[in-house]
Amino acid sequence: MNRPINPALYRRPRSVPVLVLVDMQQEYEIAGRPLALSGIEPALRNCRRALAHARASGIQVAYVRWVGAPLFQAGSRYARWIEGFEPHGCDMIFDRDRPSCYASPAFADAMERGSPPLVMAGFAAESSCLATAVDGFHRGQDVTFLSDASASHDLEDIGAEEIHRSVSAVMRVFGDVTDTQSWIATSSPFKPMPAAPSSRHDND
Repeated sequence: MNRPINPALYRRPRSVPVLVLVDMQQEYEIAGRPLALSGIEPALRNCRRALAHARASGIQVAYVRWVGAPLFQAGSRYARWIEGFEPHGCDMIFDRDRPSCYASPAFADAMERGSPPLVMAGFAAESSCLATAVDGFHRGQDVTFLSDASASHDLEDIGAEEIHRSVSAVMRVFGDVTDTQSWIATSSPFKPMPAAPSSRHDND
């Protein structure tokens, strides 16, 4: 599938964001699994919106997933992509075995080389997303966290919603926190380009 070419992406290349989707894997979606997130559906809807906007705008998408950890063995159903989040040929894919996306040397190299702003969504906010934001901050990268396109687990006697609110607050120490709609609305000049009208001839 060809990505749309948006001329606006060439004006200020260092300001063009990369959408980083963290752990879009079935382990988090399937009820009864150890890492299943009970409130995942609203976050998935917003992840789909963010992904659709990135694809329509020509913004690069990076998938980062767990591989090799006990619950994410290669070939396991639960390590596979959640339906609808399968990468396209033009997307970047990175594997790691620790929470931060920067635990993948290839991810760290790719992001540090161009130092693009990172727009992050996915699972789980209290571990993978937070660790990535901290690492990105120390590497001098701008990180924006889409809080409504992510979800957290409960921890001990603290509920998942409270954990997620707290994590979103802590994220503001290391980057920006916003919601999906606000990011889509303000990500100009990277909005989708209108389709060019088809040319017609008088004798058509």
